Amino acid sequence: MANILLHLLPATLYLALAWACHGAHAQATNRKLMLALLPAAIVAHALALSETLFANAGLNLGFASSLSLTLWLAMLVYGLESLLTPLPQLLRIAAPVAAAASLLPLLLSGHPQTIALHGWAHKAHIVVALLAYGLYTLAIFHALLLVATERRLHRPPAPGQQAGLPLLTQERLLFRLVQTAFVFLSLTILSGALFSNEIFGKPFVLTHKAVFGFAAWALFAILLIGRHLRGWRGNTAIRWMLAGFFFLVLAYTGSRFVLEFVLGRSL
Repeated sequence: MANILLHLLPATLYLALAWACHGAHAQATNRKLMLALLPAAIVAHALALSETLFANAGLNLGFASSLSLTLWLAMLVYGLESLLTPLPQLLRIAAPVAAAASLLPLLLSGHPQTIALHGWAHKAHIVVALLAYGLYTLAIFHALLLVATERRLHRPPAPGQQAGLPLLTQERLLFRLVQTAFVFLSLTILSGALFSNEIFGKPFVLTHKAVFGFAAWALFAILLIGRHLRGWRGNTAIRWMLAGFFFLVLAYTGSRFVLEFVLGRSL
């Protein structure tokens, strides 16, 4: 029962946050509520995750816990980002997804892989990889908000609708996230290839996870080059971003899903 309540609490807080940010509710009267709910939800989510991730010796990373951890990191980064650039409209998209993700470890037990954390290189590799996932997840939410903003510009505003950031400002924030995430993804791939013995205890092997990771890196690299040289924006940029994120999800989370729920094993 305590475990159920532990996961229900962050989900409830995230949903309350999404409500507070929606439509006419996202006015000055609710800003204090939003400021209180966001850190409370992040802390509650962290407590629920700690119960799941550190149940045994090592780190229990499965399909459900990986998704939940990725969404927690995305919300944490948003919380830090919002100190400089508040964007409550983003929470209308992100908070319900985070609520669902916080419940996943409770609903889908699967066969999580227990990773023994040995040495600084292994720990650093995992931290950097998780940061890349979290930042790219938040970038996807930014991209969805950008699409919604573009569509809203072509129709009259609804009564009580809150004005958001200008489109170009949102786009700059999006690519700042993508660039930062690309640095972390590059470090993840580079460390995994160069320090494979120290991290995994065996020489580097080109597995399906590595192939998907390289494919994601290449697509994000093309996106950033296209942005710099050709000024890519709008639908063109978002299509490349979604394609890169798709391969990034396949690289670990998709592999975990197949192992745990199709093959029924952890390795």
